[in-house]
Amino acid sequence: MGKVKKKKGYSSRENMGYAFIAPFVLVFLTFNIYPVVRTLYLSFTDYSGFNIPTWVGMGNYIRVFKDKLLWEAFGNTIRIWGVNIILQLGIAFLLTIVFSDMKYRTRGLSMFRALFYLPNLIAATSVAYLFKTMMDWKYGSFNQIIKGLGIVNEGVDWMGTPPLLRTVVGVVGAWMWFGNSFILLMAGVQGINKDYYEAAAIDGAGRFTVFGKITIPLLKPIMLYVAITSLIGGLQLFDIPYLMTLGQQKQTRAVTTAVMHLYMMAFKNRQIGYAGAIAFILFFIICICSIGVYLMMYAKQSKEED
Repeated sequence: MGKVKKKKGYSSRENMGYAFIAPFVLVFLTFNIYPVVRTLYLSFTDYSGFNIPTWVGMGNYIRVFKDKLLWEAFGNTIRIWGVNIILQLGIAFLLTIVFSDMKYRTRGLSMFRALFYLPNLIAATSVAYLFKTMMDWKYGSFNQIIKGLGIVNEGVDWMGTPPLLRTVVGVVGAWMWFGNSFILLMAGVQGINKDYYEAAAIDGAGRFTVFGKITIPLLKPIMLYVAITSLIGGLQLFDIPYLMTLGQQKQTRAVTTAVMHLYMMAFKNRQIGYAGAIAFILFFIICICSIGVYLMMYAKQSKEED
């Protein structure tokens, strides 16, 4: 038998494959990996954007834990997210209860899904301007409505009172994202095996019993996913509070989020090295949340398999 010759080098077909993926790899390395590595390096330096970066070691990370404004911003972020997630999940859950009922499920569900998702497609600039105009204490339509209904005698200063302003920002976030949560929850409901419902119907279980004993327990992984992804989005909150309070320092302080603080450090105070350290602290918090979700879901799956 003759010896089989080993291939030397790469065939022209393999080289063509590498040539096809090369642009993607080049763009990915340039615009995804390099900025992350560069930010990590700058987070250990004193850099204003114009000078040569000076190595300061862990100085910026130590400063993060002493920065009262940053922790105030974290507090604002959590408060805004708290309002957001309670309303977002609450509305999405109520709608899921209604539309998961067989009587409604087959009637216009696709239309309602599209309708509820629409706020998520509107540009943040338009949403911020819309709510800023609606909530104006003097001429805002919301104040006019509640005054007309006799709920208040004078217009409420929604934009000038810090707790109310944070609530308004949280409500805006919930309005934008409840449709997305509703779609995820409905997808979870539709993924539940119908045999459970048929068995419950044979046993004579009522509608609320079926929902409480079958639907909710099986929806827990989806609900957990929605809550944690909302937390990740909340930690990155920037556009709505920034646009709603643009140019108004007193109002901006009330809703300054962690990412807004990062933005101000980087592009207004020219402390890019310190901003990089804040970015990586946020990155680690988001990683911890993501790992937490994975472990919870994995633990549940393992328990079910056992």
